[in-house]
Amino acid sequence: MMKTSRMRLAGLALTCALTSILHGCQRADSEDKGALDSSATANRAGKDSIKLSEQQAKQVTAVDVQTTALAPQREAVGYLDFNQDHTVQVSSPWQGRIREVFAKAGDDVRKGQVLFTIDSSDLASAESNLISAAGVAALSAKALARAQGMNAVEANPLKDLEQASSDHQTAEANYKGARDALRIFGKTDSEMDRLIATRKVNGELAVTSPIHGRVTARNAAVGALVQPGGTPAPFTVADVSTKWMVANVTEYDFPLLRLKQPVKVAVLAYPDRTFSGEIENIGAAVDANTHRIAVRAEIRDPHDKLRPQMLASFLIQTGAPEQGIAVPVNSVVREGDGTLSVFVTQDGRRFTRRTVTTGEAKNGLVQISHGLAVGDKVAGEGALFLSNALALQAR
Repeated sequence: MMKTSRMRLAGLALTCALTSILHGCQRADSEDKGALDSSATANRAGKDSIKLSEQQAKQVTAVDVQTTALAPQREAVGYLDFNQDHTVQVSSPWQGRIREVFAKAGDDVRKGQVLFTIDSSDLASAESNLISAAGVAALSAKALARAQGMNAVEANPLKDLEQASSDHQTAEANYKGARDALRIFGKTDSEMDRLIATRKVNGELAVTSPIHGRVTARNAAVGALVQPGGTPAPFTVADVSTKWMVANVTEYDFPLLRLKQPVKVAVLAYPDRTFSGEIENIGAAVDANTHRIAVRAEIRDPHDKLRPQMLASFLIQTGAPEQGIAVPVNSVVREGDGTLSVFVTQDGRRFTRRTVTTGEAKNGLVQISHGLAVGDKVAGEGALFLSNALALQAR
């Protein structure tokens, strides 16, 4: 009996010892697992966070997230050209040789200003006809007056008066026709009266500018033969207060376009300035090779700063402004996997990477549709430095 009790006590002691050892192992495993989890959490935090030294912090500028209203817009690339609706090819309506040239390329000219003159045989013939018709009309008027006087005293038969009246009517019609012919050449009534008085045929035809504008091309030279419709035209005159901007817009953006839509144009020559205009024409077909559609806008350029064939970027506003939060464009960094990130901070020393979703961009700001809130502070200048520093830290 005593022996059996001793054996039971020994077994119980062994069981307790084994249980104690087992519980100790479980506690050790639990402690080791907790330590590993804490280490993993710390590693994850360390992967997306970096603390800068005082010297490094001077390279990074912290900015506040702000609210702003940005209008949705699309961008395309195109080129500038003269406004062809306000550009004219100035040529002579009659054949002749150029006698004098009065303007050169780059000159500003007024409507009606003489650009060049030609010696025109057609004009000389029309002037001769006018002088002749004027003389016949004057002679027929005297003959009619004489016939009327003689008829009043019954000194001539009635048929002579009728013939004189018919001849005068024909002469008057020819005279008016001759004046109308010279009006086609641009001659005024005073010039025709002076021609009749002097009876001196000149044959010099003045070709004038039909619009106010600038001479953008001159191909006229003294002695050169010109004729209607000849190319190149002796002069090209354009109104340079507006320009055309022609851009190729993707067919994806085509449904967003409409006539009279406001646009902004930027060129390399004026990096800090934009030019305003509106869409005047949308192409009727999409290019089969590029799947883009030509869009033309008229750009206001009252001080003639723009030049044809300049490359330009073409911003088209496609909707009403939308209120949202925004950060400077240089606050957003594109990571190697294609995601967009910003670096959030509270003290300007420790920065944490945060993935964001962006919206519209304008005037150096980009809207953030997801990932930030008003009151956050992010890195501005130096965001790219932080991204590179984190990449080095992860190695």
